[in-house]
Amino acid sequence: MFTGIITDIGTVTKVETRGDTRLTIACGYDMAGVDMGASIACSGVCLTVVDKGADWFAVDVSAETLSKTAAARWQEGARLNLERALKVGDELGGHIVTGHVDAVGRIESVEAVGDSHVFRIHAPKTVAAYLAPKGSVALDGVSLTVNTVEDTADGVVLVFNLIPHSAAHTTFGGAKTGDGVNIEIDVLARYIGRMRDLAA
Repeated sequence: MFTGIITDIGTVTKVETRGDTRLTIACGYDMAGVDMGASIACSGVCLTVVDKGADWFAVDVSAETLSKTAAARWQEGARLNLERALKVGDELGGHIVTGHVDAVGRIESVEAVGDSHVFRIHAPKTVAAYLAPKGSVALDGVSLTVNTVEDTADGVVLVFNLIPHSAAHTTFGGAKTGDGVNIEIDVLARYIGRMRDLAA
């Protein structure tokens, strides 16, 4: 479990294909304190540490994960939002995030408004019912508040504001139009949707 509060930005330094895809990621964590088998959210995807060094760790990414997330686009040099798993007693500063991606969206536009930036993200219809104004969503692992939601013929556009602090401490500071974005809907919305379907 995670909170969507990014604690480091990692860089992919190696991509290997060995059945699954193995990524080596340079980071600022003290890896002596990270156990083998620990979970780290990498731009919203919960992945398991399978190897590590003083300032890097490696994860295996399955074909299923590559097909369902933006991880298929991660190449050497890619920057990833990192968050270690929540521990009992940690501050829940964002919202509950599982690291299970529901869909891949696309950045439609980024507009500077004052010191902040307004992002428009196009998402598929499969998640449209679970997005609401002032609700929570995890985008590339970052806990964000949805400003507005606009339904379209082929999906939904969600709009959010990125403040300067978030721009400086997440990969959204360098994001551009056309980039793919991992979307995880709020877990509460997921269960409410399931109950609605069963009651229908």
